[in-house]
Amino acid sequence: MSKLRRHLSIGTSNIVETRNLSDIKEKTGNLYESISIIGKRASQINLSTKEELHSKLEEFASHTDSLEEIHENKEQIEISKAYERMPNPSLLATQEFLDEKVYFRKSGDELFS
Repeated sequence: MSKLRRHLSIGTSNIVETRNLSDIKEKTGNLYESISIIGKRASQINLSTKEELHSKLEEFASHTDSLEEIHENKEQIEISKAYERMPNPSLLATQEFLDEKVYFRKSGDELFS
């Protein structure tokens, strides 16, 4: 669970905190652009976390439909609980953005007439 440890080690809590909008706006000069960047990063984090979780749970998947073979797997439950305890992707993305760990660039400011 390398990503899990990494996300938990950065000190981001699961609790939503109010943020100063001027701090968010300061990074790009436009609040809406900053929020858009945070949203895109949150989507990336969510997708990678989901893929990682599904790959870990795939190890426990049973390809037979027999009810006798379906049982609780404690390792699977622990993995699921660990991912549930992880901070929300939007909280992680906001923290990364404020810590300047997110790379972004503006597209050309070309004027179309």
